[in-house]
Amino acid sequence: MNLFANIPKNLPEELCETLVKSKHIRIERIVSNGHSSPPGFWYDQPDYEWVVVLQGYAILEFEDREQHLAVGDSILIPPHQKHRVYSTCHVCPTVWLAVFYPAE
Repeated sequence: MNLFANIPKNLPEELCETLVKSKHIRIERIVSNGHSSPPGFWYDQPDYEWVVVLQGYAILEFEDREQHLAVGDSILIPPHQKHRVYSTCHVCPTVWLAVFYPAE
């Protein structure tokens, strides 16, 4: 599988595709094109989430800070750490790889 293949030109909403899933792990390709989380929406997940930006850029917002992510940058988000996508690149698609796994 090529993570940069089959990216739709028109994305009315963020595209999330599960690449691998088992009882203990889920790996997704996420494609954003100028997308952001809806106003007032916060992710509050029970699992760890490790994300890396493969193309484009993104700004994640946490309750106490912003995190800018460029190509090659990654971040580990602990379970129940509220976060949202503040913005993503408008010029080209932002391609993320996200790995979700349970808290021990």
